[in-house]
Amino acid sequence: MKLKVTVNGIEYDVDVDVEEEPTPTLGSIMVGSTSAYGVTPTAAKAPASTSNGLTAPISGTVVKILVDEGAEVKAGDTVMILEAMKMETEITAPADGTVATIDVSVGEAVQGGQVLLEWA
Repeated sequence: MKLKVTVNGIEYDVDVDVEEEPTPTLGSIMVGSTSAYGVTPTAAKAPASTSNGLTAPISGTVVKILVDEGAEVKAGDTVMILEAMKMETEITAPADGTVATIDVSVGEAVQGGQVLLEWA
């Protein structure tokens, strides 16, 4: 590469050899939990085979379960709370109904799409 350099008002023609830099590579990728609590997500349970299951919209940890088995709920009622990345997400009933079974417990790590409870 030829360059023109000016030093103290005097111009110089300079030939410069430029080496190509190697393409940067990605560093190592850590897989696994570095959490002090050692929480590892459980394997996702099979989705409900019928339309009577309420599934988790996100992966997270069950913080509160606000209904019991056999409870009558109205559409929009909050049935449980999940926490993901320090944010709480309210899980609400999509329609009026009766809770048949609760498939998770407080403190359990759940995956998105996992069945949380089933309707009667």
